[in-house]
Amino acid sequence: MPDHVLAMILFAVKTWVDLPHAKAFVGSVLKSITTTSNKLISFVTVRFIVILLYSVSFESVVLLLSDLREQISINGNRSDGKIFPDLLKLLVGHIHLLRNFGIPLAGGVVEIFQIIDVTVFGIGEIKVFAGNAVLGQDQDAVCVSNGGQTMCNGKGGAPLGQAFERLLYQMLAFVVECTGCFIENVDLIMTDGISSFVNGVEVAVMSEAGGREVAIFDRLTAQMAYVLALYRHRPKLIASIKEMIGRYVQSVSSETGFIGSDVTIVDTGYIKNVRIGDCCQIEGASRLKNGSINSNRKAPVHIGVGVVGDDFIISSGSSVEDGVTFSRCFIGQACHLGRNYSATDSLFFSNCRGENGEACSIFAGPYTVTHHKSTLLIAGMFSFLNAGSGSNQSNHMYKLGPVHQGIMERGAKTASDSYILWPAKVGAFSLVMGRHVSHQDTSDLPFSYLIEQQNTSFIMPGANLKSVGTIRDAKKWPQRDRREDPDKLDSINYNLLSPYTIHKMLKGMSVLKELQRVSGETSDTYSYQSGKIKSSSLVNGLKYYGYAIDKFFGNSLITRLMSADCSTLDELREAFVPKSAYGDGDWVDIAGMIAPKKAVTDLLDAVERGDVRDVDSLNKCFADIHSEYYRYEWRWACKAMEEYYGFTLASASAEELSDLVRRWRKSVVSLDNLLY
Repeated sequence: MPDHVLAMILFAVKTWVDLPHAKAFVGSVLKSITTTSNKLISFVTVRFIVILLYSVSFESVVLLLSDLREQISINGNRSDGKIFPDLLKLLVGHIHLLRNFGIPLAGGVVEIFQIIDVTVFGIGEIKVFAGNAVLGQDQDAVCVSNGGQTMCNGKGGAPLGQAFERLLYQMLAFVVECTGCFIENVDLIMTDGISSFVNGVEVAVMSEAGGREVAIFDRLTAQMAYVLALYRHRPKLIASIKEMIGRYVQSVSSETGFIGSDVTIVDTGYIKNVRIGDCCQIEGASRLKNGSINSNRKAPVHIGVGVVGDDFIISSGSSVEDGVTFSRCFIGQACHLGRNYSATDSLFFSNCRGENGEACSIFAGPYTVTHHKSTLLIAGMFSFLNAGSGSNQSNHMYKLGPVHQGIMERGAKTASDSYILWPAKVGAFSLVMGRHVSHQDTSDLPFSYLIEQQNTSFIMPGANLKSVGTIRDAKKWPQRDRREDPDKLDSINYNLLSPYTIHKMLKGMSVLKELQRVSGETSDTYSYQSGKIKSSSLVNGLKYYGYAIDKFFGNSLITRLMSADCSTLDELREAFVPKSAYGDGDWVDIAGMIAPKKAVTDLLDAVERGDVRDVDSLNKCFADIHSEYYRYEWRWACKAMEEYYGFTLASASAEELSDLVRRWRKSVVSLDNLLY
């Protein structure tokens, strides 16, 4: 007899109270079950048997099942294992469960029908929740489904305890601490065994072949991930951080899942081993397997129609919509993935946006944005990136496999149909146009154009400093920070001109002057890093870098003058003396955070020594360095100005200070004229 027909018949006779008739009818149904080879059909039928049994007294049910035990158990040696003996246990367990839950056996069906509005084959269905769980915290109704085994609670806060042993290998085990949860038409929600909810899973970022794996977890920041990926030359450091992460993973691992307050899960398929935070909305997702959705009331997460995710973490304030597929991914705060975007082995940090295209093994630092269908980002590190349509990279040369990788430093852009053959490194705030296969490294020439002409890569140093788009980007990024969670994980510095970029420009000026000296000022082109620099581009690059350097130093000086409470020149000189411990030497961009290299190195040394013992402490240390940026910047600017202009601020005359201000004003006006 077809399963749905049995279900309809059982529903029609669920009010029978005549035990002999009920016993005979249920016996025939169970006999039918023992001959079917479809476990899922059997379970659907058994659920409706439970409906019938609720209409009979509990003692009569026990007698009925006892009489049927032998008939069911003889099928225990079938090829599909112990499914039928376990079905018997399941039926008994369901009855005990509802009785302990305080729902009357007679008429209980009607009560539960009023609590949950779920239909199967057009018939109201009662479902049963199983496992070590607590449903609800107040009087609001809570319903949780695992595709036919759901408990609905209208009483709030009722502990179920260990209802019965884990059966049929995969039983639902969830903790629901919610008021106002709404869960409807869900195929399956379950936790299978002990799960870390993907915390501790390693993602093969940047290198598809491995070697730069980052263990993702709830509290992962862009800065910590950067260290894990790029400091592999310090194995003791990596081991220490992994040990911290391991302790965190142990603290969140559980046999019991979690669904927070005010969660909505509707029209959704398969959800397995997923922790779901407060106020999350899951609407029409196809599959979510092994993950953590760190939604909260301040910054809820939304997951939309057709989404398929395996081994993932989604941070607060993010949305994943419209058929996105992703595997082994970390999605940071306030990110958006939509319109059939595809991502594998990738990290997306704050305010990233991906639509239509594809990502594979990328480290997407803050504000990495790609919108276009034909765009592939692969095996690279990016931040503040805007990828044009058809942008593409290659991470192997068909010899050793996908072992190559590249870096596009902060603020880089790719024009439509651009292509880069890794390995390569593109300088900060640079624009890439055309196809580049010569493995350039323009990191010491920031704000450049990298343009292909007749299969040759031409570099235009500093050309992007005169682009209004660059200024627009610098202004829009802080305005587009959509992180509403007060606990912001990533430390982000938005400054266009900083010790990091100015130091690059100073090195770039030295490079360009050396090219002029070696090749002669009359040369038409100069060779640099497998590319070409035209003479006019070199001259303009020196000019543009000069303007930017004067502007940065002037900005720092004027800011200091405005904040100094001084009435004499000596007091002003005293105010110029840096008070910070760090700032000298090289600076680094740690995935959006700009900091003195020495400060970062000292922190990592402390991690190796064991002075920093947990992930939250490490994140706080990064945040502390970030908060001291302007004090560190001033120390670096003071020393750099002394080397660049040839006098010390601590002994500068009024005329020398006035000259610096005049140079600043000239640079600002000159750059504005270039822009407008």
